[in-house]
Amino acid sequence: MDIKKIQINGQTIRVGVRTGLPNTTPLMIFNGIGSGLELALPIVNAMHPDLEVIAFDVPGVGGSTMPNFTYTFSDLAKTVTKIIDHLGHEQVNIIGLSWGGFLAQQFALDYPLRCKKLILAATSCGLMSILPDYKVLGLMASPRRYTDPEYAASIAPALYGGKFRYDKKLASSHAKEMCADKSSYEVITGYSYQMMAIAFWSSAFWLNQITQPTLVLAGSDDPIIPLSNMKRLSDQIANAELHVFEDGHLFFLTDLPNVAPIINEFLH
Repeated sequence: MDIKKIQINGQTIRVGVRTGLPNTTPLMIFNGIGSGLELALPIVNAMHPDLEVIAFDVPGVGGSTMPNFTYTFSDLAKTVTKIIDHLGHEQVNIIGLSWGGFLAQQFALDYPLRCKKLILAATSCGLMSILPDYKVLGLMASPRRYTDPEYAASIAPALYGGKFRYDKKLASSHAKEMCADKSSYEVITGYSYQMMAIAFWSSAFWLNQITQPTLVLAGSDDPIIPLSNMKRLSDQIANAELHVFEDGHLFFLTDLPNVAPIINEFLH
């Protein structure tokens, strides 16, 4: 993957591109909260080799500079169009992972002609969704897992469920990968911007306006996004299909050998 930094409205955005064949619709990955584009690399590598794949760091995360002001998902969706323009594409397919699923829904609504197909993984409609257990909410509220690997590994079973419940090596390795090469202040500030974007956002009233073919992917043991939320998305988006994997919140990484073929077939 070729990683570079581009300027969008005075903001430095780090973008990664794995080239594919011309005249195909690229896949663009919207990452989860606090995650730099490196965490998407396993997904990038699992996609069909003919497919161009794009990932980027939202402002304040990874290699993208801190925003000057708070932003909304509509603001970020507009930024995405400028990234696509910079890369010379008219249209993309989108996969939104967890927090990135909120942005994916917003982009599909705001720019329907630029989003060909939509994939929503381990996400919800935001406000008015079924909330996780209050203990899980407490763990989610803090960005400490992005600065303290030991702490991240210790909470992984309760936070992510699935294979993390019994595989300590998986928890430890993921924790090390998550910890950002940034100061605690930068991590906390960037995370706060992302949390503020979530605060009052909801797609509950306009899910039926999403018209793109949509693949909804869920984990059966997801402490962060209870399965009923994913069923709601697939029920209310007109052209949607649901696949449930026997895993946790990060099934798109931990069960990738089973997830990738379904994504590749959907995009074909």
